[in-house]
Amino acid sequence: MTACADGGISVAQSQTVVVKIGTSSLTKKTGYLAISVIATLVETLCALQNAGHRVILVSSGAVGVGCARLNLAERPKTISMKQAVAAVGQGRLMRVYDDFFTSLNQPIAQVLLTRTDLVQRSRYVNSYRTFRQLLQLKVIPIVNENDTVAIEELRFGDNDTLSAQVASLVGADWLFLLTDVDRLYSADPRSNPDAQPIHIVEHVEQLEDLQVQIGDRGSQWGTGGMLTKIEAARIAANAGVRTVITDGQHPENLIKILAGESLGTQFSPKKTVANARKRWIAQSLVPAGKLYLDAGAVKAIQTGGKSLLPAGITEIEGEFEQRSSVQLCDAQGQEIARGIVNYSHSELAQIMGHQSEEISKILGYTSSDTVVHRDNLVISQSL
Repeated sequence: MTACADGGISVAQSQTVVVKIGTSSLTKKTGYLAISVIATLVETLCALQNAGHRVILVSSGAVGVGCARLNLAERPKTISMKQAVAAVGQGRLMRVYDDFFTSLNQPIAQVLLTRTDLVQRSRYVNSYRTFRQLLQLKVIPIVNENDTVAIEELRFGDNDTLSAQVASLVGADWLFLLTDVDRLYSADPRSNPDAQPIHIVEHVEQLEDLQVQIGDRGSQWGTGGMLTKIEAARIAANAGVRTVITDGQHPENLIKILAGESLGTQFSPKKTVANARKRWIAQSLVPAGKLYLDAGAVKAIQTGGKSLLPAGITEIEGEFEQRSSVQLCDAQGQEIARGIVNYSHSELAQIMGHQSEEISKILGYTSSDTVVHRDNLVISQSL
């Protein structure tokens, strides 16, 4: 991608770009919207769209805007209050976006998601088709968690995680996390003058070797800190998406980064990526229980690419139904894989430790010879 003399940009090839902007970038300390930042963001996204890219915006800010609208001095603590305030702020936030995008003749669409939309396979596929159709129509989807109806157990919890899930869902090339620091540092640069900048991370696990200190707190109005951004980068990397953490006060830098400039911190994507179904199992489903396995079963799954049979199960934890997601753990409780079970917890309690040919005799029927088939199983290294 290169800059043009007329201020536009040209691209070598069309790419799918997901941009997440946080509340700390969208609002001032007073809680009111930072209009100049929004204007620059909109101009940048329209430039990318006009250059032939497919653009998705994941926007925080609904609760922050709602708080300002209701003259609240701090972010609500209870779920019901957050949902009410989000309902107040969401309409106002979309009104602002619509005014700015309309001034540049760019159509937008509001997409509100809950974790349930990505947990249920049919809704996951339908969400993908909706995004695909919107992008084909050259519409910029503006995504947020549907805070007004999401239940605590099935919430994304922060828009960093949501943006990574969306990037994985649509098979994006880039995920930009716009935040209140210009890149990842070895410590918080706002409180530690010795903090060292990190320009590129080849593997998320590398951060442990770099001794990076990662806080778990967001801003006064936001929910995500650097920890959630690292987790988002991990999810995106496993889906083959390159992630960039960069300064939300300067959205125009997105164009420079896509042109090759070294701004922000980049997380390299994995070269080998699981198929869409296995990414759904690994990243979208919420495990409902745990199965503890003997050493033979662990080896068969990790190195042999085998399915899990009832004979390899030593213990069951949790209550779950058939087709639920579960974690597969070794004797020490370390997760080695996760997958979709063919039997409920009560059925497994009867057949665990037995051979597959005994299932029919014990239960009176056989749903499957396997507890978790290898096609519905993802090794933890891919999570």
